[in-house]
Amino acid sequence: MRATLNIPDDLLSEVQKISGEKSKTKAITTAMEEFIKQKKIKELIALKGKVRIDYDWEKEEELEMKAQKKREKLLEK
Repeated sequence: MRATLNIPDDLLSEVQKISGEKSKTKAITTAMEEFIKQKKIKELIALKGKVRIDYDWEKEEELEMKAQKKREKLLEK
């Protein structure tokens, strides 16, 4: 998408320098992706202690092992 933006030259230069990108477009894209990533991380951290996950990994592993044996028997035929 094309857009006309008024970005201060010093800010854009700093983004290019920090990101290591030579292209202004790539530098802005990289900065935006990083911003989104950081926001999502903060949202996940905010959930700490608020979500309870009751997961029985041993039961899941047992079921997977049984399924694997069943697949192996089918392949032997």
